[in-house]
Amino acid sequence: MSILEELKWRGLVADCTDAAELAKRLAAPITLYCGFDPTADSLHVGNLVPLLALRRFQLLGHHPIAVAGGATGMVGDPSGKTSERQLLTKEILERNIASVKIQLAKLLDFETPQNPARLVDNAFWTKDVSFLDFLRDIGKHFSVNQMVAKESVRARMEDREVGISYTEFSYMLLQAFDFMVLCRDANCELQIGGSDQWGNITAGIELTRKKLGKTVYGLTLPLITNADGSKFGKTEAGAIWLDPKRTSVYRFYQFWINTDDRDAIRYLKFFTFLSKEEIEALEKKHTENPGAREAHRALAKAATDLIHGPNATTEAIRASEVLFGGDIYGVSESTFNEIMGEVPTKEIEKSRLSGAGLPLVDLLVESGLATSKSQARKDIQGRGIKINDMCESNVNRTIMSQDFKFFEKYIVLRKGKKNYVVIAAK
Repeated sequence: MSILEELKWRGLVADCTDAAELAKRLAAPITLYCGFDPTADSLHVGNLVPLLALRRFQLLGHHPIAVAGGATGMVGDPSGKTSERQLLTKEILERNIASVKIQLAKLLDFETPQNPARLVDNAFWTKDVSFLDFLRDIGKHFSVNQMVAKESVRARMEDREVGISYTEFSYMLLQAFDFMVLCRDANCELQIGGSDQWGNITAGIELTRKKLGKTVYGLTLPLITNADGSKFGKTEAGAIWLDPKRTSVYRFYQFWINTDDRDAIRYLKFFTFLSKEEIEALEKKHTENPGAREAHRALAKAATDLIHGPNATTEAIRASEVLFGGDIYGVSESTFNEIMGEVPTKEIEKSRLSGAGLPLVDLLVESGLATSKSQARKDIQGRGIKINDMCESNVNRTIMSQDFKFFEKYIVLRKGKKNYVVIAAK
């Protein structure tokens, strides 16, 4: 299966320039690029479709370039935006670029001798170009009429209250300049991106033809939405980030597990490297018994393995088992930390546990697991309370310092199967 055939089977082709000619050109290795503007200090799951597409090209022998937008990130892309982006300082951009580069390097192979990926920053070829030189050498090749006709610009100009600044209006020229420079210096012939990038990509194709007399190509990937029409990658808690400091591995895993049944097979095609045969087998099982959630588990495992590694995935699965009623003993400290990030934590001073200790009834109320002491007693007598996974039925039980059995720092109180509080020594 060629790269274009695979992308089409996966539903990952929104549009492309001269499909027949591109298919012929892709019969041999091609150099392609995709840009990633560092608008935050982490990529998010919405960035995965084009990033994984670069990897798909690489696996089939092509030469991928990931462009970190140190220059374009200073301007802000108006594509798909209904309001002006807040301009970032150079210091914030530099910090964001450093973080994003690490994430890009995880998903592309920079070591293979056959077709190693390259990571470049467009600030490198933009920083020494003066404003006047840019206007004379690049700007003269664009008519305002053509630029205004681009969807990303037109939509903003039609909104009289918001409009579009000259800064964002000029973004198209910068991205076109990137394509021309990469074609000239790295023999790059293909740019890929989300479907909202079509106007920017075609601008680069035209500039390259006019400046270099070369034919280059563009291919866009669909912008992903959920089956219910909502924006992909957003939850009530916000965006799902690739950086575990912003979205824990547990939450990342749960995001995929909670995929709508209608989206599970689509997302297996979009976000994993499982083969056609593997996905079709999962699709058959999913159709016959969606309640078994085999497709969801395969999706969550594959996506989490890809971003965080198999060990982290194992920890997330273990944390999931615990939080849904499993035995907490035997978990590693890293898994325990994942659990702590998902349940309330109550700090108490160890001095309160000296002597006769702290009555369990009082601690249940303080921790929020019981609304009153009488309710706490009923829960204990009904065998609904566990201390460190051990059922407690003694209403006179007290909590002592020796109860801090998890890494000598924590006590885990559980009410029923899914209500937890971690008691931390202070």
